Amino acid sequence: MESQDIRPKSPQDEPIVENKELRIWEALIPVFALIAMLAYNVYVYGGDALSGSNQFILLMGGAVAAIVGIFNKVSFDQMIEEVSENIKATGGAILILLMVGALAGTWLISGIIPTMIYYGLQILNPTIFLAACVIICAIISVATGSSWTTSATVGIALIGIAEALGISLGMTAGAILSGAYFGDKISPMSDTTNLAPAMAGTDLFTHIRYMLYTTVPTLLVTLTVFIVIGLNLDTTGAADTQSILNSVDDAVNVNPWLFIVPLLVIVLIIKKTPPLVALLIGTLLAAVAALLFQPNIVAAIGGGNSLTFATGYKGLMDAITIDTAIPTDNEALKDLFSSGGMSSMLGTIWLILCAMVFGGIMDGIGALAVISKALLKLFHTTFGLFASTVASCLALNLTASDQYLAIVVPGKMYAQAYKDKGLAPENLSRTLEDSGTVTSVLVPWNTCGAYHSGVLGVDTLHYAGYAIFNWLSPFMTLLFAAFRIKIRQLSTKTI
Repeated sequence: MESQDIRPKSPQDEPIVENKELRIWEALIPVFALIAMLAYNVYVYGGDALSGSNQFILLMGGAVAAIVGIFNKVSFDQMIEEVSENIKATGGAILILLMVGALAGTWLISGIIPTMIYYGLQILNPTIFLAACVIICAIISVATGSSWTTSATVGIALIGIAEALGISLGMTAGAILSGAYFGDKISPMSDTTNLAPAMAGTDLFTHIRYMLYTTVPTLLVTLTVFIVIGLNLDTTGAADTQSILNSVDDAVNVNPWLFIVPLLVIVLIIKKTPPLVALLIGTLLAAVAALLFQPNIVAAIGGGNSLTFATGYKGLMDAITIDTAIPTDNEALKDLFSSGGMSSMLGTIWLILCAMVFGGIMDGIGALAVISKALLKLFHTTFGLFASTVASCLALNLTASDQYLAIVVPGKMYAQAYKDKGLAPENLSRTLEDSGTVTSVLVPWNTCGAYHSGVLGVDTLHYAGYAIFNWLSPFMTLLFAAFRIKIRQLSTKTI
């Protein structure tokens, strides 16, 4: 995910609330209630469910969890305290979301995104486009250690190119996230890559080396699938590329010097600049670039015929905060040439806050610990232990709505069980990453799913099936466990 500044404290220091009076069937009541309510809500609202009704359903799920807690002698104050801690923990992520909205607005009116689309259309053809998305995003995310930054920079541009080429945005978002989460898993600069070995009790580079056994094959399978899709992609009826190139050239001042801004942002992230600071700098640099390269566009958005201090100020502030658009007669470009600024992220922030209410109450009543312990007791074989870990990570991504908790809770719960089985701790750290880190983006109300959906402008359910790397990773780790491939013991290297 992102650098450590998202959290006010280290996730591994977060205590796990336990409640010995809470039984497993009681802990699962809020989960089943939430799933049932969400299913019906999506049935009624369809694609509009995330416009607000799902958010209220998450609050209703939290209310069910609170009732279960009250019947099990958990004070309301304790539940609210856990909710407060959860919301506090997402403060950094919320600020980043707002800054991504601001960055998208200034990158649009400065011509950065149109320029990326202009050159991208000439380089990337539909046959290789999806595989190229995976590779490009994998390189950027390894370099930055951040799937979030990858989506907010090259991801936005690739979505624009896909729309211009007439390629499914769901496919494109899936390819982007497959590459982005490859780097999120293995980059030593990723916080989840550091968190997983810390929870399991191994060192960072042992964890990374051991994780490559499952991660590289998963990426190769993902690339193969997207290459096959590309070779069979039906592009008949796709937009006329030359017409789009001419329209882009007419609408904005296309200039390769504009690439300096996104490159500087990526360099800042590589140099371990806090993402929030890097995105703010990227926004301000793009604002300067807009004044230099697109003065007429800035003036028009600011309500004037020429660039003055007043029209420049208003044009930039509107691009940063509210809906703005670059005028164009090309229908294929109208959506690409519009941005919602910071205001476009408010729905995603709303979703995250409501998800944190549900997750906080589930944690506060001790349900998360009870569910993890119950899953641990279900299995007694080595494969069963791996399966239990995967199931716990998936369950926590669904219920706690937080990628960190999907690593921290199973990490703390299962560390001793792996030792008792004679398994080296890197088995646990790898499984936490293969199932906790990458699947968070597949859950619409998880912080990661909500973030990437909001940034890329593609509904989670539309890209989930194409995020091949993300949903294949848990199966790959179970496959290795089932055939005992590279399962390291405490006493020997491998068996």
